[in-house]
Order: sequence, then structure tokens, then C-alpha cells
Amino acid sequence: MSLAGKRIAIFAEDNYQVLELWYPLLRLKEAGAEVQVVGTGRSDVFRSKEGYPVKVDVNAGDIKGSDFDAVIVPGGYAPDLMRVNDDMVRVVREAHQAGKIVAAICHAGWVLASAGILAGKRATCVRNIRDDIVHAGATYVDEEVVVDGNIITSRIPTDLPAFCRAIVQALGG
Repeated sequence: MSLAGKRIAIFAEDNYQVLELWYPLLRLKEAGAEVQVVGTGRSDVFRSKEGYPVKVDVNAGDIKGSDFDAVIVPGGYAPDLMRVNDDMVRVVREAHQAGKIVAAICHAGWVLASAGILAGKRATCVRNIRDDIVHAGATYVDEEVVVDGNIITSRIPTDLPAFCRAIVQALGG
């Protein structure tokens, strides 16, 4: 189950959902992956909805999606800020076009919709943004994890074990 040699980007912005960022970050590091926290460039530190800080390793404007094996977008209200950041949207689009894993949980589906990568795909998300996902061209599925090609989506924090298992499996771990 080793992910040694795998490079993973996990996005961060203010008001991220603490479990949806930290659970995958720590789980994938534990499996041996190199995980980088990617910010919008607005700050070097972002805070969760509860105020828990995460330090940024690199800004989205300084990377390419194709440089990573996976891009993970956590939820909370941070995706509302991420989806209007041209560089974050570009990184997601580039990763998808390169066949890399793009994973989103909860409200993070907004970023995938803004990247224009959901048309014709099956996806899930928190119920609050279901209409946005459908309007982006996806078929909404109410399951804990949905894998469609290189896109992995989940709904809420209690789906995190299935979400992370799907990411690890997709990365060959």
C-alpha cells in the first residue's frame, strides 16, 4: 500500500473543512506520498472554519496540474474562493487533461464545475451543491464515493475513509 514516489497536491483556502483537508493529507503522507499544500497566493497560512491553520507549501500560480499524480480539493466554504482563482481552476483542468486523479469532497465539486471537467461524468457532493454539479453536466449519484475515470468525488466528512481508499487505490497503493 505504499505511495512512495507519488506527488499529491491538496488545495487550501480560508474556511476549509478541517477533516476534509487534514485527513487525506495525513493519510497519504502516512502511505509514503509527497503531499504539498497548494494555496491561492493570497496568504501563506489559511484557517479552517474553526480557525485551525494550515501552512502553504506552494501557490497554484507556480505549479502545473500535470506535475502531480493527484489533485485533491477539500470542502467547507473554501471552494467558493478556490473556484474564482484562475490558477487553481487551471491546475484542476490540467491535471484532469493529463489523466491525473482529481478528487473533490463536499463543496469542492464547485471547483470541478468551474474547471469544466464534469460534463458526462457521474459525481457526488454535499446535497447543497447538487444542482450546481448537475448544471455542470454531471449525473448526480448519492453514494459515499463515486469514481468515474480519473475523477473521485465524495459527499461529507463521514465519507472520508471511502474517499481516501479510492484515492489510494487509484494511485496504485
